[in-house]
Amino acid sequence: MLQGVVIIFIVTIMIFFIMRALPGDPVIVYLGADALRNISQEEIEEMRHEYGLDKPVVIQYINWVADLLKGDMGTSVLNRTKVTAEISRALPRTIFLGLCSWVLSIILGIPLGTIAATKRGKAADTIVTFISNIGITAPVFWIGILLVLLFGLKLRWLPIQGYVSPSVDLGESIRYAVLPVVCLTLHPMCSIARQTRSSMLEVIRQDYIRTARSKGLRETAVILRHAIRNGIIPVVTLIGMNIRQIFGGAVLVESVFNVPGMGRLAITALKSTDYAVVQGCILVISIAVVLSSVLVDISYGWIDPKLRNM
Repeated sequence: MLQGVVIIFIVTIMIFFIMRALPGDPVIVYLGADALRNISQEEIEEMRHEYGLDKPVVIQYINWVADLLKGDMGTSVLNRTKVTAEISRALPRTIFLGLCSWVLSIILGIPLGTIAATKRGKAADTIVTFISNIGITAPVFWIGILLVLLFGLKLRWLPIQGYVSPSVDLGESIRYAVLPVVCLTLHPMCSIARQTRSSMLEVIRQDYIRTARSKGLRETAVILRHAIRNGIIPVVTLIGMNIRQIFGGAVLVESVFNVPGMGRLAITALKSTDYAVVQGCILVISIAVVLSSVLVDISYGWIDPKLRNM
C-alpha cells in the first residue's frame, strides 16, 4: 500500500510535467482563432492568471497537489466547470462498461482455459487456443469497427453509438452496452483463458491430483476442489492486471462507440490541451490500477492459506 502511494505521487509528477511539455496553450485553444482577433493580450494574460497558468511550473504543480489533498482537481478551461464534476458524470459510465466486461472475462475465461487444459490436444483445446490467439492479437478499435459494420450497419441489430444509464432504462442500456462490452471483454477473456490453461496443465500433472483420482473422485470434483484452487494464483494476478487494460481500452472503445465516459473525456481534453481534465482522468485511472493491485495481493492469502504465513 505504501508503494501504491509512491506510485501515485510519481504519476502526478509525470502527467503534470508531460502535459506542460506538449505544444499548445489551453487558453488560446479555448478562445479560438476568431476570438483572438478581437481580444487584447492583456485579456489573454488575465485569463491565464485566472487559471494559474502564469505562474512557474513548479508552483503550479505544488498548488495542484495542495488542491488535490482538499478534493479539488481544478477547473476545466474548455468547459469552465470543475474537473471533479466532469469526472463524476463520466466515471460511472466507464465503470459500468468496465465492470461488465471484467466480470464476463472471468466468467468465460476461466472455464474456457480449464476445458482447454483438461481436453489437451483435442478439438476443444484447439478451438479455445485459436480464439485466444485471435483475441489477444486483434486491436480493440479494429474489432469495434467490425462489430459496428456487422451488427450495427449491416444487420441493424444493435445501436452503434451512445449510452443509456441502467437506472433510466435497463433494456436499452443493455442494447447500447453490448458492442462496447464485447470489445472490452475479448482481450481480457482470451488472456485469462490462456493463463488458466497454462496453470492448469502444470497442476493436473501433480501427485496430489493423481492421488485424488485414485481415490475414485469424479473428474469434476478433482478439478473444482483441487486443481483450480491451486492453479488460480497466476490467473488472479492477471485478473487484477486486466483492470488496467480495461481502463486503457475504454479510451479507444468509448471513442469508437461515442460513449461519454472517462476515455472520451480524456481524449477530448487532450486534443484541447485542457490540462486539469487530463490530469484528473489519469490520476483516477492510476488510483484504480493501484487499488486493484492491492486487492490482488490481499486475495492471495484467501486463495492459498500457505501464503498467509510467508
